[in-house]
Amino acid sequence: MVRCIRVPKAAGEKVRRALIDAGELDPGHCIRVDGDSLLIPTTGDGMGYPVEDDELKAQTHAPTDYREIAEVPAALKDELPSSFDTVGDIAILKLEEPLLPYRHAVGTALLRVLPNLRAVFLDGGVKGEFRIRDLEKIAGEGTSETVHRETGTRMLTDPSVVYFNSRLANERARVAGLVCPGEVIIDMFAGVAPFGTVICKHAAPKVVYSIDLNPACERFMRENMRLNHIDNLVPITGDAVQAVRDLPSADRIIMNLPQIADRFLATALSKLKPTGTIHMHKILECTELPVFEQQLKKQMATAGYEIRIVQVTELKSYSPTMSVYVFDIQSEPLTASVSV
Repeated sequence: MVRCIRVPKAAGEKVRRALIDAGELDPGHCIRVDGDSLLIPTTGDGMGYPVEDDELKAQTHAPTDYREIAEVPAALKDELPSSFDTVGDIAILKLEEPLLPYRHAVGTALLRVLPNLRAVFLDGGVKGEFRIRDLEKIAGEGTSETVHRETGTRMLTDPSVVYFNSRLANERARVAGLVCPGEVIIDMFAGVAPFGTVICKHAAPKVVYSIDLNPACERFMRENMRLNHIDNLVPITGDAVQAVRDLPSADRIIMNLPQIADRFLATALSKLKPTGTIHMHKILECTELPVFEQQLKKQMATAGYEIRIVQVTELKSYSPTMSVYVFDIQSEPLTASVSV
């Protein structure tokens, strides 16, 4: 039997809210309709309504936030991250130092609230020139190799072996929407070719050359071609600066190397058709954006290129004061008035 109060239906919602505010609503049992009354389970004195016992059904509460059930000390609850990356059927999250001893409990909590997940990995940061993640499995089964689904595509990846950023889905869709039929596209730092995969699936380019320095990427690129029935993507393993020399001029060049992409902009401009566009990613302090744009124009003028920055879009936050931006850049004929 469960302690409850009998309340007229018309007053039911008002009383329920009052019980919640007072901390006297029993969340473990359901409210029951009895004629013109509601029987509301309570832990209090009834708020002036008749108190009685009744066989109310148990309330099953399925948590949707892993932080509710993660078995960590109460003092550390606020340290639990509110966001994490999902790649295919795995989750990747970062934890502050005090939470590391409880990482397995955190991973288990994530699996409980997200049944589509197979495994959870702790992110130890990006390492090496190949931009791969240092991952430790903290819950679940299997490896970090997974098939990620995005805008009607399937992409095999493994963030511990090759570069992949699931948070760029909107940018990949945006670029694909800009591609005109018959374009020649170069992706200079392609990873497993998610840009090329989405573009080939949803646009009609003549060819996408997907280049990456990491030799492990080519297997994933070729598998993604097979999974998505693509035959106009060309995987290339090697240094992008060297590889582009042997490629035809491009209508569109993608530069997703946000730490240092601007160092290679002159190389990209050398392979860009006069009417082409470059999509260059860059991590910047938010306050430095206007200065960076001016410096970039001067640097390219020194290299012999006058550029026009058509659009700058903030893709995602990188830190409390920094963001990842994408610069849509076009080349213009160099004029004598350019100041360097």
